[in-house]
Amino acid sequence: MSLAEPILTELRRIAGPAQVLTQTEDLLPYAFDGTAGHHQMPEAVVFPQTTGQVSAIVKLAGKNRLPIVTRGTGTGLSGGSVPVPSGLVVCLAKMDRILELDRKNLTLRAEAGATTQAIADAAQDANLFYPPDPGSMRISTIGGNVAENSGGLRGLKYGVTRNYVMGLEVVLASGEAIWLGNKCVKDVAGFSLKDLFIGSEGTLGIVTQVLLRLIPLPAAKRTMLAVFDRMDQAAETVSAIIAAHIIPCTLEFLDRTTIACVEDYAHIGLPLDCDAILLMETDGHAAVVAEEADRMAAICRQNGSREVRVARDEQESVQLASARRTAFSALARIGPTTILEDATVPRSELAPMVRFIQATAQKHRLRIGTFGHMGDGNLHPTVLTNERDREEMERVEEAFAEIFAEAIRLGGTITGEHGVGLAKKGILPQSVGRESLEVMRQLRRTLDPLGILNPGKMFDASEPRP
Repeated sequence: MSLAEPILTELRRIAGPAQVLTQTEDLLPYAFDGTAGHHQMPEAVVFPQTTGQVSAIVKLAGKNRLPIVTRGTGTGLSGGSVPVPSGLVVCLAKMDRILELDRKNLTLRAEAGATTQAIADAAQDANLFYPPDPGSMRISTIGGNVAENSGGLRGLKYGVTRNYVMGLEVVLASGEAIWLGNKCVKDVAGFSLKDLFIGSEGTLGIVTQVLLRLIPLPAAKRTMLAVFDRMDQAAETVSAIIAAHIIPCTLEFLDRTTIACVEDYAHIGLPLDCDAILLMETDGHAAVVAEEADRMAAICRQNGSREVRVARDEQESVQLASARRTAFSALARIGPTTILEDATVPRSELAPMVRFIQATAQKHRLRIGTFGHMGDGNLHPTVLTNERDREEMERVEEAFAEIFAEAIRLGGTITGEHGVGLAKKGILPQSVGRESLEVMRQLRRTLDPLGILNPGKMFDASEPRP
């Protein structure tokens, strides 16, 4: 059904007629995000340009019990920004201004629609550094990063989005806008409410502004690529590097399938006769960088690496790094449907987890390329499939159910950075436990008693107590 004309009229009054989409051909791009197999046409899409407009839209939605889904650029990989039936999409992509860069306090304040890349570039122009770098950073928005608590290649050393959020402006389900946090490095007054909204996937409130912590740019960096004939060797190397008390900026890996796809796509010069490569980057003071690079190269060789390639200059460093950054795009060219998943285990369990994924692919007759942030245990098994093939999709579902169950058995989690959304909603209880899930439900019901904010995502708030 379409939205009642009085609601559309009010939306047009709030945001402007040009900022409300209702025609099918205009709505199509907003019916899905980056998650395969999940799509739903919205009834309308509205583009607010101020926090006041967001507040008015939420108040209108509450008055009419209208479900709303907040969206940035739709790069999510768990179905978090997929519309809900008979719902409204509130797209914040036009709220994209960087409002302040405070060099004295090393902070940056931006609207939710500002891209991660724009924020990183603004920081670098001031000789400062914003470390979180999700794979979609060129187009992903900071509001979406906060909603999903996004990670990235530099997460091992620098952490994830949560580690850099000092303050948030949030529109609650009531339509009230509140500010949480400040520029103080230390603040323990009351509950840390801003942390409640980070990673909440738009179910507790709508983030409209973000205050971020910046750090000084590293003085030097060195990028290396190590080649292994067996995946086990690469996994054991990662464990050995961490055990040696070395925390590199980046410690990524690609398996054989991914290497072949990346080389065919980007022509970087990767070896095609190996089982795995490790991409390593260390940064910091020049003397420390040189020492860590030498030690990591030695550890790679001790664990069976047949080649360690060191980037000669910045151009080659960027080229080597692109081997990992283009992995998803390269794999997506192979089949009609690419399902990029996200399982994390303790680093000590990397080798058995990688072996399990490989064995599961063989068991279910699937082509799975695995890559990811091996330094922090975050693996991305990626299935190359065809969602129109029902029989194969059943095998895909069975394979991922086994992979996530094994990750949990090994002390891991079902998601390290992509979130729960729709894709992993069914296995969240298995991951966090029924008691923790009930606490989440209570929080959600308290902050959104009408259930209008991203309903049906992560878990059902109305489900009865177990």
